[in-house]
Amino acid sequence: MKQIVRITFVIGIFLLTAFTGKAQEQTYVPPVLPNFVATIKTGKIQLDWISGFTQVKEIGIQRSLDSVLNFNTIGYASYPTQTRNAYLDNRPLPGTNYYRLFILFTNGRYMYSKTVLALSDSSIRADQKLQYADIKDAAKGLRGKEQENKEPERIQWHPSNYIYTTADGNVNIKLPDAPEKKYTVKFYEANGAFLFDIPEVKGPFLILEKAIFLHAGWFNFEIFENGKVLEKWNLFIPLNYKM
Repeated sequence: MKQIVRITFVIGIFLLTAFTGKAQEQTYVPPVLPNFVATIKTGKIQLDWISGFTQVKEIGIQRSLDSVLNFNTIGYASYPTQTRNAYLDNRPLPGTNYYRLFILFTNGRYMYSKTVLALSDSSIRADQKLQYADIKDAAKGLRGKEQENKEPERIQWHPSNYIYTTADGNVNIKLPDAPEKKYTVKFYEANGAFLFDIPEVKGPFLILEKAIFLHAGWFNFEIFENGKVLEKWNLFIPLNYKM
């Protein structure tokens, strides 16, 4: 363990020295293991880290929804001995995603990194709710391409106050009293085919990555509050996000 701490400290000093004279370039440097960062991109989550370990056999990426239990290995680093490394989770789970790294050394020993929560990419405007003016052109373009995703025939469409798409293309679920009540949410294709559901929304705010919906276009949803229908409406997921 002392050797691990020593290596980490040396790598940290090296990086600090190397980049001090180039601060004006604003070069992004990932954290050094056992720290790493998980960033929510558009439809995926990217993990970045720097490693000072050379005798590494494999690095497994593990994911959980609660940060404590049920960590499952979802993939492995392609080049575990590489100093600067990254991994893309192209199919994040609905809700919050926590990650940790399982590092197996060539001598058979192993260690876990710290557990981190995936956070939104600050370079993408994820706080802007998409309005009809933002999506009408994209919706018309998809209508001819995919008949099952045609635009709803409504004179004045408006986003739901509970479930809506934001400028990063992801779907937000906002139910402030979710901890006190039981909310169930079901999603459907525009043609009515069932897609997936969330049996119980446990937090007041939840982000669903657009990749979960598999394609761009219109989707229907239903919200149930304690077993009773609260809202039936729809949302549109664009091919690209707005900056």
